[in-house]
Amino acid sequence: MRVVFILVVLVFGWMADSTAAQDENFLSFGGTISGRVDNGTPQQTYVFDGQRGEVVSINLDVTGGDLDPVLTVFDGDGVLVASMDDHEGDRVPSLSALRLPDSDRYVVSVARFGYELGTTVGNYELRLDRVGVSSLSGSMLRYGDQIINSISDMSPQLYYSFRASQGDIVNVRMRRVSGDLDPYLQVVDSEAFVLADNDDTLGSPTPFDSNVEGLIIEEDGTYIIVASRYGQAAGTSSGNFVLALEEADNSGLGNTVQTAMPLRTGDTLEGELTNQQFTKYYRFEARADDLITVRMTRLTGSVDAFLIIADAGLAELVSDDDSGGGQNALIDQYRIPADGTYYVLATRFERESGQTAGGFRLEFQGLGNAFDEIPDGVQRIGYGVTVTGRIDNETPEQIYAFWGVEGDTVTVSLNRGDGNLDPVVSILNGDQRPVVSDDDGGGGQNARISEYRIPVTGTYYVRATRYNGDTADPNTEGSFVLVLARRFG
Repeated sequence: MRVVFILVVLVFGWMADSTAAQDENFLSFGGTISGRVDNGTPQQTYVFDGQRGEVVSINLDVTGGDLDPVLTVFDGDGVLVASMDDHEGDRVPSLSALRLPDSDRYVVSVARFGYELGTTVGNYELRLDRVGVSSLSGSMLRYGDQIINSISDMSPQLYYSFRASQGDIVNVRMRRVSGDLDPYLQVVDSEAFVLADNDDTLGSPTPFDSNVEGLIIEEDGTYIIVASRYGQAAGTSSGNFVLALEEADNSGLGNTVQTAMPLRTGDTLEGELTNQQFTKYYRFEARADDLITVRMTRLTGSVDAFLIIADAGLAELVSDDDSGGGQNALIDQYRIPADGTYYVLATRFERESGQTAGGFRLEFQGLGNAFDEIPDGVQRIGYGVTVTGRIDNETPEQIYAFWGVEGDTVTVSLNRGDGNLDPVVSILNGDQRPVVSDDDGGGGQNARISEYRIPVTGTYYVRATRYNGDTADPNTEGSFVLVLARRFG
């Protein structure tokens, strides 16, 4: 009658107070929490998150008073999972190996015998530990778990699940330990789509290992491991195996190029650099001539920010150390060379050999396309480009647009190809007003603008035309070759 009375009182007491307990008293694995039961508080409740098949221990220690405790566990729906009053002659109860039936939030109640009608009082310490996980099919694993089970004709396939986050890199290993088992592994998502499978692993120290290595998780969710044998249900081998679930080195969103964190214009993200993880990777899509600004600002620690934009092959296109002021980095209005995927590498000065570390903020902005505002029909050109054309009475000039970066020194050459053309070349600003022109600077009747320094980053134009003639010296015409180049040094 004592146990029945305890459970009836406990159910009604817990249902009244469970919401408040869940908010205030969360138990973590390996953690100890202190409390007191007395006349004013005859019962205390705590919560923890557990997974199906997980084996936990819940230990109670009375640290003061004459408390006669009762320890009880409920699932999230209030269904009784376990209850204990005395343990092996000791009035202090202990649950040393409780297997959790489902993935759920569980409630632990610490009360005194008799609850409101009881008389004992005292202080206690409550500790929650994860012992391991059951090897039964259907159990949910965590990274680092190893289990032993058997494949047979009665059980040719066993199923285990695990939770993973986008960017995780997962290794699953299945090793035969007895019998003639020929292991076969599959990892599937929640829609039963096979993400990876393996029969025999080349180079394995044992001939009958099945490994899934370096599986990159594309989105948060629950995933299923199917542990089986070659031929699965139709197979003939059997025996015991060890199954291990591991998180690979550098696992995590942004820790490798393969798990680069997606960037969208307007994003502001935070990260941390350490001596072990001194680079964070981000990925974005862009069109040719899109303008990109990336800023990296130190938040904590000593990190000396260093930014890189790289192409899809990880070839570095542009980098910056301190343009953001102090030890902050800024790549401003970088013009994307071609449609495709690009990467931002947020790292530190001297990268691997650097000594700084700490938290940072990354800001990413797309500023539109460099040539969105240019008139229809104007051809875009870039540094190092050679174009040909013709100047005559029907087409007395040709206009080309290019993107200039503050401080760039450019040279423009306009040389006659055939005919009697007397070339004239000009650089125009964004409003198409001339800023510099030349007629015969290239020798003979060729035109050349040498070492023009771009004053402000933005759109500029090159105008190719001819010297305006008169009745005595009529207009010339002919083909031309135009070269736009950036000078270094």
